Amino acid sequence: MSRLQTGLASPLHRLATGSRVVVTGGAGFVGSHLCDELLRRGCRVHAVDDLSTGRPGNLAPDPGLRLTVASVAEPEVARRLCGDADLVFHLAGVVGVQRLAAAPVEVMRRNLRCTEAVLDAAAAAGVPLLLASSSEVYGDGPVPFRERDPVRPGVPEGPRGGYAFAKAMGEWLAFAHRAGSGWPVAVVRLFNTVGPRQTGEHGMVLPRFVDQALRGEPITVFGDGAQTRCFAHVREVVRALADLVGAPGIAGRVVNVGSDQETSIAELAAIVQRAAGTSAPIVRLPLTAVFPAGFVDPSRRRPCLERLRAAIGWAPSIPVAGIVEELVALGRATSRPVTAASCPGPAS
Repeated sequence: MSRLQTGLASPLHRLATGSRVVVTGGAGFVGSHLCDELLRRGCRVHAVDDLSTGRPGNLAPDPGLRLTVASVAEPEVARRLCGDADLVFHLAGVVGVQRLAAAPVEVMRRNLRCTEAVLDAAAAAGVPLLLASSSEVYGDGPVPFRERDPVRPGVPEGPRGGYAFAKAMGEWLAFAHRAGSGWPVAVVRLFNTVGPRQTGEHGMVLPRFVDQALRGEPITVFGDGAQTRCFAHVREVVRALADLVGAPGIAGRVVNVGSDQETSIAELAAIVQRAAGTSAPIVRLPLTAVFPAGFVDPSRRRPCLERLRAAIGWAPSIPVAGIVEELVALGRATSRPVTAASCPGPAS
């Protein structure tokens, strides 16, 4: 029986001691935490990262882990990785609203090329794959966002829509491969994910707020602050990803992964201000003072998590106040810019 035929039935893969798992983008924020989770489950983990934003220091030394510094946009790299794997998590990509605003062609091309190369290689090898997409594909669709709803990435005139279309195109390409062969692939749409290990240098809102508060600087809110997001702790997010690949019926489906507890950006700033014990003010800047004209910041981004809960029996639930307290304590202990992250966007 061929490797592809043995992977036709759901789940994608039952993680077990000795499972050979590739994580693209494995030295990045979510990727490095996923490597930690997989190692805890006894897997042999191969992280690959071009280190454009990832850091080798994010990965703790472990006999079950190896790191390859390379770009999975190179077809030969992707083929070599997939040829020696039982399962692939594809997380590699370019994120960050400031990078998108400054270099939209680079961001869109790199996301498309990485995903195309990895999907081609994994499908050809018949290796099960979990593709990380983004909540950005929902655009200005009705809230809560449901996986069965049409995606509404935006208009071609706006760079943010281009990022969303690139992520959505990756989803369509994944399922096109599956339609032709029955290849076991699934898609997760990640919502705002926060926690240790990634700076706010590319526009991530929570680490930026925490850094400003700990420095005693004004906490700057872009826009009116009424826009809402749902923040999930990265440790819960990667646990959900690892659980999902072993869930029945996951192949061929899209699943939202994140928290469904909404917090406005103004509320987030106030939570950070209190946790840091700073008297520095919260100030508001118009989006036009920070981003190009016409850059859109969605007013709400809240997922429906029914499909996630049905698949694995739970969903991320750590309150945002608890996450902020952890990051403030980490920032104070390390005496350097606190590390956290969230999905791209002015309010992300």
